[in-house]
Amino acid sequence: MAGSPMELSLITEVILKAMAKSLNLEDNCFLEQMGERSTMFARFNLYPPCPRPDLVLGLKPHADGSAITFVLQDKEVEGLRFLKGNQWIRVPVIPQALLINIGDQAEIMSNGIFKSPVHRVVTNSERERISVAVFSSPDSDKEIEPIGRLVNDSRPRPYKKVKNYVDTYFQYNQQGKRPIDAVRY
Repeated sequence: MAGSPMELSLITEVILKAMAKSLNLEDNCFLEQMGERSTMFARFNLYPPCPRPDLVLGLKPHADGSAITFVLQDKEVEGLRFLKGNQWIRVPVIPQALLINIGDQAEIMSNGIFKSPVHRVVTNSERERISVAVFSSPDSDKEIEPIGRLVNDSRPRPYKKVKNYVDTYFQYNQQGKRPIDAVRY
């Protein structure tokens, strides 16, 4: 993984600018909503071997509450799955690769154009799995909302303005609900 939070901040900036360009928007429109005090936090995950992986998940289905999530997967043991339609798709291990995931806050800012995918982690019966996830989120004092130029008659605004989405995320996630649904009209 990149060597410091500063490097990940630069990667976040590059990704958010590229997302804006792909939608023919001003380069900094997503960055402006992130604010000057955007936050990053890391979670280190250890999934020990589980004799009954058919009965035990390593991490329940969820979508990330961040804007962008960086995941450094275990270099040998798979476990990450994305939900596509009604089917769980395995994510292959690519050694030395950094997986970049869109979170709920980028979905809100993009007016639903970029989707925050539901994913989970499965356990392995024979081997432990280790991963690191770094979550990049807007400043908790900044309000985020869909970018105005992305709202029109064919794509109406589905999300309210929201401040400190991470609090909403943890509240609804604990209840087993999809947090992004709490900020829909």
